[in-house]
Amino acid sequence: MHVTDPLLYDRLVRRFQSASEREAEGRARGAAGNLEATLVRGEAKVEALQAPDNGNPLIYERGANGEIVGVEEDAGERVGGKEEGLARWKDVMGRRFMRGEDKEFDYGMVDNGEEFDDIEEEARGAQDEYFDGEEQEFVGDGRPQGETGVQDF
Repeated sequence: MHVTDPLLYDRLVRRFQSASEREAEGRARGAAGNLEATLVRGEAKVEALQAPDNGNPLIYERGANGEIVGVEEDAGERVGGKEEGLARWKDVMGRRFMRGEDKEFDYGMVDNGEEFDDIEEEARGAQDEYFDGEEQEFVGDGRPQGETGVQDF
């Protein structure tokens, strides 16, 4: 998920990781994963540098040595620590997924796939809708009459 929004990942998660945690994360990704992450992060920074008004809470500027440095625009939105940053990252990514904004995921497969439908829930809903539409009917003076269904011995 870190390549989905590398700048947000850097801001919320990566900056709170120790060197050993980053190294362990890099080993888990492998060489190709590290190369991809570095390229995607670099491209995102260059794009943010060229278009600063894209709604990103970080503003990117060129540093003294030519490096791209992120400067936080909104001090009120700063994350206080590692746990808060990771929780916010998961929340943002979860909301993005639920809104259908994950470009890597095929939502059509889920929307059109019958194996993901809850047929029992749909049947219960149809049955509830049918019975909710029925009106109560009583014979005689409007009170139920007849056998109670309780057996007397």
